[in-house]
Amino acid sequence: MPTILFVMGRRFFFYSNERNEPIHIHAQKAEKECKYWLDPGRFDIKEAFCFNMSERDQRQVKKLVYEYFEFIEEKWAEFQRRKIE
Repeated sequence: MPTILFVMGRRFFFYSNERNEPIHIHAQKAEKECKYWLDPGRFDIKEAFCFNMSERDQRQVKKLVYEYFEFIEEKWAEFQRRKIE
């Protein structure tokens, strides 16, 4: 589970066993976790799941995913290349 970012107490990461899934990011803080699909062509995100998070938490995570969108894309590509090698 490579962690790529820590922001506002939230850990942003990928699971290493999600090989065939399109680009996405997981975010976790304590017992709260969510997953967002990224659509680079449209610079958009879609919530895949959300566990134990308030609407405020969700807004904060969405804002952070947009803020770090390109960084997440870069890390995803690096992670995928490393898995192939």
